[in-house]
Amino acid sequence: MIPSSVLDQIVQFQAPNVFNPWASSDPLDIYGVTASAHRLARLAQHFDCNPRYMLIGEAPGYQGCHFSGVPFTNEALLLRGVVPRVPCVIRITTRARPWSEPSATIVWDTLHKLGIADCTVMWNAFAWHPYRSRGGLYSNRAPNLSELTEGAPVLRAVVESFKDARIIAVGNVAEWILHKFEIKVHAKVRHPSMGGANKFRIQMSELFGG
Repeated sequence: MIPSSVLDQIVQFQAPNVFNPWASSDPLDIYGVTASAHRLARLAQHFDCNPRYMLIGEAPGYQGCHFSGVPFTNEALLLRGVVPRVPCVIRITTRARPWSEPSATIVWDTLHKLGIADCTVMWNAFAWHPYRSRGGLYSNRAPNLSELTEGAPVLRAVVESFKDARIIAVGNVAEWILHKFEIKVHAKVRHPSMGGANKFRIQMSELFGG
């Protein structure tokens, strides 16, 4: 379980063209100004375990963690009830259809198939959602080095909160960032986006015997 002091660090972060899901609200949030508190509660529920594995990606996207508050998790997955410890029975956005991020769906479906969904937690090398200045909130970009450096204490604090978890870097960028900040990586798998879904599934099966 993650300490409340670490959750406080996550909430307090601010930077230009970066959306903090656990501190800010979005125009599409059903819960309005209290949406960030709901996202923080879902993150705390997700972290309420003693995980064997931690999957770490690069950064949240607008279709997923931006609204759900849980990395590699979108609104549709919450409503399907496939995210352990995080109950959700009503919509969290006013969008006509629930947000559905393909990579998140592939990740959770794979974890369930391998039987490790209950003992895995998700995080990102850069915890918050970086967006393009011209694209607005509903766009994605890679975090820059300055942002990664500023966010590194939170990354380290989250990792250290789960000392027994083996860290799996999802994608080359995540692996590079983790190595840069001297965080031990147990293994690296292909990110499921951009045609990497099958490779991700195969590599995860090889790691966990599926």
